[in-house]
Amino acid sequence: MTNVGTVASLWRYPVKSMRGEELSDLFVGRTGVRGDRLLAFRSSAAPKEFPYFTAREQRQMLLYRPRYRAVDTAVDVETPDGDTLAIDDPLLISRLRAGADAKHQLTLMHSEQALTDAQPVSVISLQTVRALADEIAAPTDERQFRANIYLDLPESAGFAENKFVGRSLRVGREVVLSVIERDPRCMMITLDPETAAKTPALLKQVAVAHGGTAGVYATVLAEGSIHAG
Repeated sequence: MTNVGTVASLWRYPVKSMRGEELSDLFVGRTGVRGDRLLAFRSSAAPKEFPYFTAREQRQMLLYRPRYRAVDTAVDVETPDGDTLAIDDPLLISRLRAGADAKHQLTLMHSEQALTDAQPVSVISLQTVRALADEIAAPTDERQFRANIYLDLPESAGFAENKFVGRSLRVGREVVLSVIERDPRCMMITLDPETAAKTPALLKQVAVAHGGTAGVYATVLAEGSIHAG
């Protein structure tokens, strides 16, 4: 077994398309990261195959900070104005819809497993983020990629994680991931996590130079805990 790097940071996203939270450790089960994307808002105007209201429709959604009150139970959300609202408070829906197209009628969705776009776990290396920042000559925050696991691969160049596709990756003592595919990217990566400002050049560079992908998706072969570092 070859040691290729370390876990730089670990993240989960209690509410789909809202700000993530960095944790020192995560439990990774067969269906994904515990507590990750178990809540989302459904839009009446969204297609059936992707029914969610996200930062694609309301960029400010990224600035809302969800937090579990206890271990994976009720969620409170801190708004960009500093107010704290329960996830099911009608006022929260009203604020999320402010400035968005009126056709979006929102309802809260609960799930027993992560409402991810593809596979249960997303992984990207810091080297890939830095390579893209160099390519577009603009600051790029790794949080724009909304991964669960950020790796530091010090002996590798950017996009080295592409070589993991089709292979198993042991993370820590317990978790084994099967890396399934490269991660297709959308406009979400262009949004600054602190301001929601857009950097369109980033998505264009990913599309033109890297086949529209950055990072990888994985399923879980062996579950357990992962610790940063």
